[in-house]
Amino acid sequence: MPLYEYRCQACGKEIEVLQKISDAPRTECPSCGQSALIKKVTAAGFQLKGTGWYVTDFRGGSGTSTPAPKTEPAKTTEPAAATPTASQPAESKPAETAPPSVAS
Repeated sequence: MPLYEYRCQACGKEIEVLQKISDAPRTECPSCGQSALIKKVTAAGFQLKGTGWYVTDFRGGSGTSTPAPKTEPAKTTEPAAATPTASQPAESKPAETAPPSVAS
């Protein structure tokens, strides 16, 4: 569900509200009680719910989770000249043709 930010035009209080996209925008300020809330234009935030999602999965910076070990690409034992590159054209073979058929 998306997190929306609102600001009260009467008292200046800013709040974040977790609500469905289909929900109507809030209008009443929880601090002063006036109908002066306006939705701020901000980057969309969302919260992952359900099994399989952890708060620390996508958190950057220093956390309690350990980073994944770096893997090195597998080293090949083939010599580099065995594969054609852009500077070396691939070998071309003449096209095979079928023998002419005899019409009777």
